[in-house]
Amino acid sequence: MTQDFDNTFARFKDLSVIVIGDIMIDSYLWGSVTRISPEAPIPIVNTTKREQRMGGAANVALNIKSLRANPILCSVIGDDVHGNSFMKLMQDDGLDTSGIIKSSERVTTIKHRVISGGQHLLRVDEEVATPISDSLSQQLLDRVADIIDSRSISALVFEDYDKGVITPFLIGKVVELAHSRNIPVLVDPKKRNFLHYKNVDVFKPNFKELCEGVGASIAKTDFDGLFEAEKRLRDILGHKYGFVTLSEHGIFLSDGHSYSRFPSMIREVTDVSGAGDTVIATVSLCIAAGMDITMASEVANVAGGLVCERVGVVPVEYDALLSVLNNMDL
Repeated sequence: MTQDFDNTFARFKDLSVIVIGDIMIDSYLWGSVTRISPEAPIPIVNTTKREQRMGGAANVALNIKSLRANPILCSVIGDDVHGNSFMKLMQDDGLDTSGIIKSSERVTTIKHRVISGGQHLLRVDEEVATPISDSLSQQLLDRVADIIDSRSISALVFEDYDKGVITPFLIGKVVELAHSRNIPVLVDPKKRNFLHYKNVDVFKPNFKELCEGVGASIAKTDFDGLFEAEKRLRDILGHKYGFVTLSEHGIFLSDGHSYSRFPSMIREVTDVSGAGDTVIATVSLCIAAGMDITMASEVANVAGGLVCERVGVVPVEYDALLSVLNNMDL
């Protein structure tokens, strides 16, 4: 039976997805280099353009919004000038700010990138990556619980960048709360909390993270070996579906009994930045709209490929994704 993508995508507008994770500002400074500094052997950049964009977990929210659903971003930022800038960026993009906590205990993460002639010359980070305090973790849990109590939530995504917002306490309490309301939980993990995400619905490491998590040494195209490694991880975490991104080799999906592999749909790779965010955003919406995990994986694979054809971290385009899917034999 052919999938009715038009009908499924039409349901997205009625879906609300909570995205919990580390958020940051990606700051770009473009310019040209015409000489070397007399003070030190370094290039002098004459600036021509500045830009700030939302990054980290906010990119998942932007992908969900681009697919015409309703993201609710939940995180902690600093009560500082960069925090004010982030809130303005959210408002400018029409994102719900009710899940954001500003705290003087933290600083807002900002990554400054200096670029000239297409070359990335320098990056300067301002951040505190230590875990948030117990009191802040409780505040964030309370904020998430209030949102779940007051709205109809269709899915919940943990988008972890190891910057300290997600704690083991928060993970356990949120997963328990979400499952008590039959809300599917999806995870894009990082190293620090990797083995704390117990009993979630979709666990989405990349190939490197999976191998490091279980101490496996296998080739990216050794799918039987991947299946065994994923089963070892499942024995620890108890997730329903293991969903491993393999960059140029596509996506690997396992339910613990069998596995499927979805070859990369990228036609011309321009930039792989942000593709993982697009993949988990797309999977969350497809599952929430009632699509089975296999077809959701197919759709997410196509979505990830589409953003790799564009320069920079950009969300997937609703019409472009739907058009490609409707011209495929799925």
